[in-house]
Parts: sequence; structure tokens; C-alpha cells
Amino acid sequence: MIDVQSLSMRYGPATALDHVSFQANPGEVLGLLGPNGAGKTTAMRILTTYLFPSSGTAKVDGFDILENPIEVRKRIGYLPETVPLYGDMRVDEYLTFVGKARALEGAKLAERIEWVKNTCHLKSAWKHLLCELSKGYGQRVGIAQALIHDPKVLILDEPTSGLDPIQIIEIRSLVKSLAKEKTIIFSTHILQEVEALADRIVIINEGKLVAQGTKQELAEKVQNSGKAARDLSLEEIFIQLLMPSQRVAV
Repeated sequence: MIDVQSLSMRYGPATALDHVSFQANPGEVLGLLGPNGAGKTTAMRILTTYLFPSSGTAKVDGFDILENPIEVRKRIGYLPETVPLYGDMRVDEYLTFVGKARALEGAKLAERIEWVKNTCHLKSAWKHLLCELSKGYGQRVGIAQALIHDPKVLILDEPTSGLDPIQIIEIRSLVKSLAKEKTIIFSTHILQEVEALADRIVIINEGKLVAQGTKQELAEKVQNSGKAARDLSLEEIFIQLLMPSQRVAV
């Protein structure tokens, strides 16, 4: 579904991505994990055709992001780290506006609006101004706008950032339910989020691909004498992949 091929992004002398390649399969939740500034957001902005890479490319559902950006956008729902909400609009008005911008109209628009209202649990805030919403409800509306056109691919940048524990649980539950029928890529620097949601993990640091695979596959890449790969925590795996000179106590 998504095939990233040697993506690089340079801003003058600074390199944000350095020949990064990875894949996300249909129906898979892929977690992009890395420290702040690792290049995760840059990778997502390139996949959504918001940024043009310095080199490399990617394909989404068979369409090249450089050659067919409009077709790529049709297939992607995107939640950026800062949710694009217009504070003076009501929730229902905003989602109607986004739906029309996505070329929905008539019965189809009404059907999709009703679906996102129920799926994202927005009934209690439906007539509220966006500026009145809590951070958690703002994230729900952000996910709803990403889903309004029923995309095959969902790209979420730090979807639980700044949320309280209850809100995090709600967003996790929503993402898991969506994963049954969509390919999802989400970025985070929070290990617990990856462990809770991801089928496979891509670790990026300083713009470079460090490792990718399931948690078990990543565990088998590291050395930890006295502890079996299956018993390693994601924290231990992460530390050893990024800082191999540091030994994790066992």
C-alpha cells in the first residue's frame, strides 16, 4: 500500500531525512518511532505531498507521490501534529466544509458526516464552536476530517500528543478500530504508544533509518547477554538500537 524509496530531504546544509526506505502493508498499523527532530514529521509531509523531497520517492496505492500527487491525496487522510481547525466554525459546519472540499455532496456527504460523527464520538460536541473544544475533542475532530472521504490510508502525526490518560485510551481505541480496514502510519516519540498500537515499527534517528520490523524482529537485532529477545522491553530495544554502547541492566 505504501512503498517509501530512499527518501532524502535537505534544508540547506541540514539533512532532515537521509535515504530512508520502508513499507506499510494493507491493513497494517506502522509506527514511526524516534526522538524529537528525528525526521518523522518530514517523512509524513512528503508522503502527503505537502513537501517535495530532495531525492527519492514513494508510492501510495501504486501512485507515485511525484508523478501523481492528486491521486495520492485522494487516498490519504492526514492528521498533522497541529490540527487544522477553524475556531469560529461549529463542528458540524467544519466537517461539512471539509467534506465538500473533498468533492463530497448530497447523500454521500450526509452519509460520511453521519459516519464520522458516530465513529469519532462527536455527538455531544456536534454544535459546539471548535474554539470551545477540549484538546481530546479537537483530536477527534482532526481524525474525523482525515476520515471524511473514506481514505485507504490514514497518516497521523503524534495523534495522542498533549492528551490526558483517558483521552489517550479513547484515541488508541479509535485507531485500533480503524486499522481493521485501513493502512495507518502514525508517528510518535512515546514508546508506550508504539507498543499499544503498532503491528510493525520503523525507528528513525537524525534522519536515518535505524531499524524496522515487528517488536520481536527488532529485539533479535540487539545484543543483551543474559536476556532472551522475547523478554526485552521496547525501551531496552530502543536504547540499544540508538545507543549501542549503553548496556541495559537486566
